[in-house]
Amino acid sequence: MSVNNTAPYQIGLLLFAGMTQIDFAEPYEVFSRLPDTTVHVVAKSLDLVRTERGLIIAPTVSIEDCPKLDVVVVPGGPGIARLLQDEAMLAFLRRQASEAKYVTSVCTGSLVLGAAGLLHGRRATTHWLSMPLLSLFGAVAVNERVVVDGNCVTGGGCTSGMDFALHLAAMLCGETIAKQIQLQLEYSPVPPFAAGSPATASKEIVETVRRAAERLQQERRQICEQAAKRFAAAA
Repeated sequence: MSVNNTAPYQIGLLLFAGMTQIDFAEPYEVFSRLPDTTVHVVAKSLDLVRTERGLIIAPTVSIEDCPKLDVVVVPGGPGIARLLQDEAMLAFLRRQASEAKYVTSVCTGSLVLGAAGLLHGRRATTHWLSMPLLSLFGAVAVNERVVVDGNCVTGGGCTSGMDFALHLAAMLCGETIAKQIQLQLEYSPVPPFAAGSPATASKEIVETVRRAAERLQQERRQICEQAAKRFAAAA
């Protein structure tokens, strides 16, 4: 998509090393199809960014040169560990959020919104493994695929990015446009297994996944606790 800073809607998706690319790719695919919309791929610099699984993506604008955004989108992934401690990026989010129409996230991107002080008292969701961490930032954790609280829209785990994006597309441009995009993408999921949620997966599968993520989750909790303390001290 060509950059057009005069388009009615300016949407910015944050890009950072170690992010989960599907958190970014699904919303990008939907938002890039909206009429009269410019989608910015925003990073700290214009250097290429390597995602969690090695995909390399090029930013289109730096946080320094990014225009005022109507929608701010923060993906998640292991890379949020650095983001939670990056005061320049958190300040950028606070600055954009002060005038944005919607402040949003997919998966553990909501923890970054929390670290920026943007979820206090808000209902929000995130990946099921990180749901308990939302309360560290004063958020009310909600176990739903997409949660809307005022101008704050959060999506759950990775694949909720499509549901989140279509929901927000309808809020921005109407349900008809959102349905047209859904059909263009032929989004009609019929998963081969009922294992996409801890509520439907077997106990053995849930525990295997939980154990595999245990170290990451412990580290993430420590970083979130530190981020929450820093924000509280600054406030």
